[in-house]
Amino acid sequence: MPSSLSLPSCQQPQHPQALLDSLCPFLRGELEPVDKNLPGLIAVLRSAGAGKCSHKHGSFLEHLVDIYRILKIWKAPDSVCLCGLFHSAYSNAYYSDSELMEHLKLSEIALNNAKEEGLLDRDEVWRKKLRLPLPEDGIVVKNIKTGENVTITRRVMAVFLLMSMADYSDQFFSYQDLLFDNFDGRFRFLGNNYAALWPGDGKPGLWMNSISKMGAVYILILRDEGIILEERKRVGGAEVEKDRDEGIELVVPPVFENCTRVLDAKEQVEARDLYWEAICDGSKSGVERAEDLLLGCTAKNPFVGEPHVVLAQVYLNKGRFVEAEQEAERGLTLMLEWGSPWDKRMSWEGWIAWARVLPLKAKEKSWPQSAWGVLSLGLR
Repeated sequence: MPSSLSLPSCQQPQHPQALLDSLCPFLRGELEPVDKNLPGLIAVLRSAGAGKCSHKHGSFLEHLVDIYRILKIWKAPDSVCLCGLFHSAYSNAYYSDSELMEHLKLSEIALNNAKEEGLLDRDEVWRKKLRLPLPEDGIVVKNIKTGENVTITRRVMAVFLLMSMADYSDQFFSYQDLLFDNFDGRFRFLGNNYAALWPGDGKPGLWMNSISKMGAVYILILRDEGIILEERKRVGGAEVEKDRDEGIELVVPPVFENCTRVLDAKEQVEARDLYWEAICDGSKSGVERAEDLLLGCTAKNPFVGEPHVVLAQVYLNKGRFVEAEQEAERGLTLMLEWGSPWDKRMSWEGWIAWARVLPLKAKEKSWPQSAWGVLSLGLR
């Protein structure tokens, strides 16, 4: 049975250097060390014209490769990563924010009770609600081509949720918010502003509340699967059941504190607006207010790295090197864990390259005092 079912609810974040070392092949564009078959598979997509197809903020080929990278960073099995490389579209979450947080608490207690005390209660509220859309034996859908009934197991549905999280994080920015009137940050696709001009203003998108809920539902599935395993152990049936796809490993993404937090939709909007004001107001008063704006942003949305990276530069400009190093490393770690940028005006690789410069300058206790000096910054 996959060990991911017994993971603690919140792991300590990795040191950014360890993450950087593990992700060097992606940052260098050296894909063969990741998987010797990967360059050939990408060549198949390229020959099919994926590089010519538009997709949200780039080409469809770029998007597919990005999804593979994110899933690989999240330590998903190779089969799941390859599914992401050739993916299409997936579904959404359905709980309210407060209900999800309550069910996350209850599910953690229930899983611990099952393992430590043998307490098994199928009538707990969170388990009953989870079984409504996703019964223990999976769901039956129609094959899109043949019309035949196909059973989709819980674990496969969980994999779809995982890939949906990667999918949303890679492709969405403020243009989708404008298209669908997503100004409350709940991503309910209520609007129909089809005349909105691409790419819009390039602000970070308001998609994080939605995928934090997906991550929470994903954890509920993992925990319920863990309790089901405990139930079977106690009746002598702990062997892997193939008809439930129990051989599929369900890994826990490091985002949203290992998917145990739901980002409030309102705070998501407020955090994004604080960040945007800090970034865009180049006046003297704006520069003076940048620190407070960015601190407010990171307090309301602590799950993205770019605001920390920008705050690190603010501290470097002020000669506050210890604080700059702390913020830069925190931002770098978060961006490495995501595997995709929140602020999509720059590529993920571009953000990582810039974020690597800042802690080094902080350690050196130096920062350029001229525009040409800043423009010349880089790593050898």
